[in-house]
Amino acid sequence: NFLLCFLFSLSRYLLFQFPFTPIPLYNLLYSVAKLGLLFVQVNSLSFRCVSKCPICHGHPFRCSQAPLPFHLQLDRLHRLVLFLALKSLKESGHEHVYNAVEKPLLLAQSAAALEILHGLIGLVRSPVSSTLPQVGSRLYLTWGILWSFPEIRTHILVSSLVISWSITEIIRYSFFGMKEAFGFAPSWHLWLRYSSFLVLYPTGISSEVGLVYFALPYIKGSEKYSVRMPNKWNFSLDYFYLAILALGFYVPGSPHLYRYMLAQRKRALSKSKKE
Repeated sequence: NFLLCFLFSLSRYLLFQFPFTPIPLYNLLYSVAKLGLLFVQVNSLSFRCVSKCPICHGHPFRCSQAPLPFHLQLDRLHRLVLFLALKSLKESGHEHVYNAVEKPLLLAQSAAALEILHGLIGLVRSPVSSTLPQVGSRLYLTWGILWSFPEIRTHILVSSLVISWSITEIIRYSFFGMKEAFGFAPSWHLWLRYSSFLVLYPTGISSEVGLVYFALPYIKGSEKYSVRMPNKWNFSLDYFYLAILALGFYVPGSPHLYRYMLAQRKRALSKSKKE
Protein backbone atom coordinates (compact mmCIF):
# COMPACT_ATOMS: atom_id res chain seq x y z
CA ASN A 1 0.00 0.00 0.00
CA PHE A 2 2.76 2.42 0.89
CA LEU A 3 4.58 1.47 -2.32
CA LEU A 4 1.50 2.27 -4.41
CA CYS A 5 1.19 5.69 -2.78
CA PHE A 6 4.87 6.33 -3.30
CA LEU A 7 4.86 5.30 -6.98
CA PHE A 8 1.82 7.45 -7.67
CA SER A 9 3.36 10.52 -6.03
CA LEU A 10 6.79 9.88 -7.55
CA SER A 11 5.37 9.70 -11.07
CA ARG A 12 3.72 13.10 -10.70
CA TYR A 13 6.71 14.67 -8.97
CA LEU A 14 9.12 13.53 -11.70
CA LEU A 15 7.07 15.04 -14.48
CA PHE A 16 6.46 18.17 -12.43
CA GLN A 17 10.05 18.88 -11.36
CA PHE A 18 11.92 17.45 -14.34
CA PRO A 19 10.33 18.39 -17.67
CA PHE A 20 12.62 16.02 -19.57
CA THR A 21 11.52 12.89 -17.72
CA PRO A 22 10.79 10.27 -20.42
CA ILE A 23 7.03 10.19 -20.94
CA PRO A 24 6.91 6.33 -21.16
CA LEU A 25 8.55 6.09 -17.71
CA TYR A 26 6.07 8.56 -16.26
CA ASN A 27 3.12 6.75 -17.84
CA LEU A 28 4.31 3.39 -16.52
CA LEU A 29 4.72 4.62 -12.93
CA TYR A 30 1.46 6.56 -13.03
CA SER A 31 -0.57 3.69 -14.50
CA VAL A 32 0.74 1.05 -12.10
CA ALA A 33 0.07 3.19 -9.05
CA LYS A 34 -3.31 4.45 -10.25
CA LEU A 35 -4.56 0.96 -11.02
CA GLY A 36 -3.31 -0.25 -7.65
CA LEU A 37 -5.13 2.52 -5.81
CA LEU A 38 -8.28 1.85 -7.83
CA PHE A 39 -8.12 -1.85 -6.90
CA VAL A 40 -7.78 -0.92 -3.24
CA GLN A 41 -10.72 1.48 -3.47
CA VAL A 42 -12.99 -1.12 -5.08
CA ASN A 43 -12.06 -3.93 -2.70
CA SER A 44 -11.86 -2.09 0.59
CA LEU A 45 -13.90 1.07 1.13
CA SER A 46 -12.60 1.35 4.68
CA PHE A 47 -8.94 1.01 3.64
CA ARG A 48 -6.32 2.97 5.55
CA CYS A 49 -2.62 2.87 4.82
CA VAL A 50 -1.18 0.41 7.35
CA SER A 51 2.28 1.93 6.94
CA LYS A 52 1.03 5.40 7.90
CA CYS A 53 2.13 6.74 4.56
CA PRO A 54 3.77 10.18 5.04
CA ILE A 55 2.63 11.18 1.58
CA CYS A 56 -1.11 10.70 2.01
CA HIS A 57 -1.25 10.77 5.83
CA GLY A 58 -3.09 7.47 6.14
CA HIS A 59 -5.46 7.98 3.23
CA PRO A 60 -3.88 7.26 -0.17
CA PHE A 61 -6.79 8.66 -2.16
CA ARG A 62 -5.70 12.14 -1.13
CA CYS A 63 -2.76 11.54 -3.43
CA SER A 64 -5.11 11.56 -6.41
CA GLN A 65 -7.89 13.99 -5.55
CA ALA A 66 -6.52 17.36 -6.61
CA PRO A 67 -6.11 18.22 -10.31
CA LEU A 68 -2.33 18.07 -10.33
CA PRO A 69 -1.94 17.27 -14.04
CA PHE A 70 -3.75 20.57 -14.72
CA HIS A 71 -1.42 22.43 -12.34
CA LEU A 72 1.55 20.66 -13.87
CA GLN A 73 0.73 21.62 -17.44
CA LEU A 74 0.08 25.25 -16.53
CA ASP A 75 3.35 25.37 -14.62
CA ARG A 76 5.18 24.17 -17.72
CA LEU A 77 3.43 26.73 -19.91
CA HIS A 78 4.33 29.60 -17.58
CA ARG A 79 7.95 28.42 -17.40
CA LEU A 80 8.02 28.45 -21.19
CA VAL A 81 6.47 31.93 -21.32
CA LEU A 82 9.04 33.28 -18.84
CA PHE A 83 11.93 31.67 -20.71
CA LEU A 84 10.80 33.06 -24.09
CA ALA A 85 10.14 36.51 -22.61
CA LEU A 86 13.60 36.77 -21.03
CA LYS A 87 15.26 35.36 -24.15
CA SER A 88 13.46 37.89 -26.34
CA LEU A 89 14.32 40.76 -23.99
CA LYS A 90 17.99 39.84 -24.13
CA GLU A 91 18.23 39.21 -27.87
CA SER A 92 15.64 41.50 -29.48
CA GLY A 93 14.31 43.99 -26.94
CA HIS A 94 10.91 44.50 -25.34
CA GLU A 95 9.26 45.27 -28.68
CA HIS A 96 9.38 41.58 -29.63
CA VAL A 97 8.39 39.99 -26.34
CA TYR A 98 4.73 39.51 -27.22
CA ASN A 99 5.47 37.84 -30.55
CA ALA A 100 7.79 35.43 -28.78
CA VAL A 101 5.30 34.40 -26.06
CA GLU A 102 1.95 34.80 -27.82
CA LYS A 103 0.94 31.14 -28.31
CA PRO A 104 1.90 29.74 -24.89
CA LEU A 105 0.59 32.89 -23.20
CA LEU A 106 -2.83 32.61 -24.85
CA LEU A 107 -3.02 28.92 -24.02
CA ALA A 108 -1.93 29.33 -20.38
CA GLN A 109 -4.29 32.21 -19.62
CA SER A 110 -7.23 30.58 -21.40
CA ALA A 111 -6.70 27.27 -19.58
CA ALA A 112 -6.63 29.12 -16.26
CA ALA A 113 -10.36 29.75 -16.72
CA LEU A 114 -10.83 26.15 -15.54
CA GLU A 115 -9.78 27.32 -12.09
CA ILE A 116 -13.17 29.01 -11.78
CA LEU A 117 -14.84 25.69 -12.51
CA HIS A 118 -12.58 23.92 -10.02
CA GLY A 119 -13.66 26.41 -7.36
CA LEU A 120 -17.35 26.00 -8.18
CA ILE A 121 -17.33 22.20 -7.94
CA GLY A 122 -15.05 22.11 -4.88
CA LEU A 123 -11.86 20.65 -6.39
CA VAL A 124 -9.87 23.49 -4.83
CA ARG A 125 -10.42 25.58 -1.71
CA SER A 126 -9.86 28.97 -3.36
CA PRO A 127 -13.10 31.00 -3.26
CA VAL A 128 -14.62 31.90 -6.59
CA SER A 129 -14.98 35.51 -5.37
CA SER A 130 -11.20 35.91 -5.51
CA THR A 131 -10.50 33.62 -8.48
CA LEU A 132 -13.08 35.12 -10.86
CA PRO A 133 -11.81 38.74 -10.95
CA GLN A 134 -8.18 37.66 -11.21
CA VAL A 135 -8.75 35.17 -14.03
CA GLY A 136 -11.28 37.48 -15.69
CA SER A 137 -8.90 40.45 -15.78
CA ARG A 138 -6.14 38.30 -17.27
CA LEU A 139 -8.43 36.93 -19.95
CA TYR A 140 -9.53 40.47 -20.77
CA LEU A 141 -5.93 41.67 -21.07
CA THR A 142 -4.83 38.63 -23.03
CA TRP A 143 -7.65 38.48 -25.57
CA GLY A 144 -9.48 41.80 -25.29
CA ILE A 145 -6.39 44.02 -25.41
CA LEU A 146 -3.15 42.33 -26.49
CA TRP A 147 -4.59 39.90 -29.03
CA SER A 148 -7.18 42.34 -30.36
CA PHE A 149 -5.00 45.45 -30.75
CA PRO A 150 -1.54 44.69 -32.20
CA GLU A 151 -0.49 48.33 -31.84
CA ILE A 152 -0.07 47.92 -28.07
CA ARG A 153 2.04 44.75 -28.23
CA THR A 154 5.38 46.57 -28.50
CA HIS A 155 4.87 48.57 -25.30
CA ILE A 156 7.40 47.93 -22.54
CA LEU A 157 4.57 47.19 -20.09
CA VAL A 158 3.94 43.95 -21.97
CA SER A 159 7.30 42.69 -20.68
CA SER A 160 6.59 43.59 -17.06
CA LEU A 161 3.10 42.08 -17.38
CA VAL A 162 4.28 38.76 -18.79
CA ILE A 163 7.17 38.41 -16.34
CA SER A 164 5.00 39.27 -13.32
CA TRP A 165 2.29 36.82 -14.35
CA SER A 166 4.75 34.03 -15.14
CA ILE A 167 6.79 34.23 -11.94
CA THR A 168 3.62 34.40 -9.85
CA GLU A 169 2.13 31.29 -11.46
CA ILE A 170 5.37 29.30 -11.48
CA ILE A 171 5.69 29.80 -7.72
CA ARG A 172 2.01 29.01 -7.15
CA TYR A 173 1.77 25.89 -9.30
CA SER A 174 5.10 24.48 -8.12
CA PHE A 175 3.85 24.94 -4.55
CA PHE A 176 0.66 23.04 -5.39
CA GLY A 177 2.74 20.33 -7.02
CA MET A 178 4.95 19.83 -3.99
CA LYS A 179 1.94 19.74 -1.69
CA GLU A 180 0.10 17.20 -3.81
CA ALA A 181 3.12 15.01 -4.56
CA PHE A 182 4.51 14.78 -1.02
CA GLY A 183 1.89 16.26 1.27
CA PHE A 184 4.09 19.19 2.30
CA ALA A 185 6.22 22.00 0.89
CA PRO A 186 9.52 23.39 2.21
CA SER A 187 9.24 26.39 4.51
CA TRP A 188 11.05 28.62 2.05
CA HIS A 189 8.58 27.62 -0.67
CA LEU A 190 5.66 28.36 1.63
CA TRP A 191 7.09 31.79 2.41
CA LEU A 192 7.67 32.49 -1.29
CA ARG A 193 4.16 31.34 -2.19
CA TYR A 194 2.56 33.78 0.24
CA SER A 195 5.04 36.66 -0.01
CA SER A 196 6.01 37.09 -3.66
CA PHE A 197 2.70 38.88 -4.39
CA LEU A 198 3.87 41.81 -2.25
CA VAL A 199 6.01 42.85 -5.23
CA LEU A 200 4.56 40.94 -8.17
CA TYR A 201 0.92 41.92 -7.62
CA PRO A 202 1.56 45.70 -7.82
CA THR A 203 3.80 45.29 -10.89
CA GLY A 204 1.24 43.06 -12.59
CA ILE A 205 -1.76 45.26 -11.80
CA SER A 206 0.12 48.42 -12.82
CA SER A 207 1.02 46.80 -16.13
CA GLU A 208 -2.58 45.72 -16.72
CA VAL A 209 -4.01 49.17 -16.01
CA GLY A 210 -1.29 50.85 -18.08
CA LEU A 211 -1.88 48.64 -21.11
CA VAL A 212 -5.64 49.18 -21.06
CA TYR A 213 -5.09 52.94 -20.74
CA PHE A 214 -2.57 53.11 -23.59
CA ALA A 215 -4.83 50.94 -25.76
CA LEU A 216 -7.79 53.34 -25.44
CA PRO A 217 -6.88 55.47 -28.53
CA TYR A 218 -6.57 52.34 -30.68
CA ILE A 219 -9.85 50.97 -29.32
CA LYS A 220 -11.64 54.23 -30.11
CA GLY A 221 -10.08 54.58 -33.54
CA SER A 222 -10.75 51.05 -34.72
CA GLU A 223 -14.28 50.69 -33.28
CA LYS A 224 -13.59 46.97 -33.05
CA TYR A 225 -16.23 44.97 -31.14
CA SER A 226 -18.54 47.99 -31.17
CA VAL A 227 -22.14 47.67 -32.36
CA ARG A 228 -23.79 50.72 -33.91
CA MET A 229 -27.43 51.58 -34.43
CA PRO A 230 -29.54 50.95 -36.40
CA ASN A 231 -29.46 47.15 -36.48
CA LYS A 232 -32.01 44.34 -36.33
CA TRP A 233 -31.39 43.82 -32.60
CA ASN A 234 -31.99 47.50 -31.81
CA PHE A 235 -28.88 47.37 -29.65
CA SER A 236 -25.66 49.40 -29.44
CA LEU A 237 -22.35 48.72 -27.75
CA ASP A 238 -19.19 50.81 -27.54
CA TYR A 239 -16.09 48.80 -26.68
CA PHE A 240 -14.25 52.01 -25.84
CA TYR A 241 -16.57 52.72 -22.92
CA LEU A 242 -16.42 49.09 -21.85
CA ALA A 243 -12.63 49.46 -21.60
CA ILE A 244 -13.07 52.57 -19.44
CA LEU A 245 -15.53 50.61 -17.30
CA ALA A 246 -12.96 47.82 -16.97
CA LEU A 247 -10.42 50.38 -15.73
CA GLY A 248 -13.00 51.50 -13.17
CA PHE A 249 -13.28 47.95 -11.79
CA TYR A 250 -9.59 48.02 -10.90
CA VAL A 251 -10.21 50.79 -8.36
CA PRO A 252 -12.24 48.69 -5.87
CA GLY A 253 -11.07 45.29 -7.16
CA SER A 254 -7.32 45.64 -6.75
CA PRO A 255 -7.33 46.70 -3.06
CA HIS A 256 -9.90 43.98 -2.29
CA LEU A 257 -7.72 41.23 -3.78
CA TYR A 258 -4.59 42.65 -2.15
CA ARG A 259 -6.24 42.68 1.29
CA TYR A 260 -7.48 39.13 0.70
CA MET A 261 -3.96 37.95 -0.13
CA LEU A 262 -2.52 39.74 2.90
CA ALA A 263 -5.02 37.96 5.15
CA GLN A 264 -4.28 34.66 3.42
CA ARG A 265 -0.55 35.23 3.95
CA LYS A 266 -1.03 35.96 7.63
CA ARG A 267 -3.06 32.77 8.16
CA ALA A 268 -0.69 30.54 6.22
CA LEU A 269 2.53 31.81 7.82
CA SER A 270 1.11 31.84 11.35
CA LYS A 271 -0.15 28.29 10.86
CA SER A 272 3.30 27.14 9.68
CA LYS A 273 4.94 28.67 12.75
CA LYS A 274 2.59 26.78 15.07
CA GLU A 275 3.36 23.51 13.29
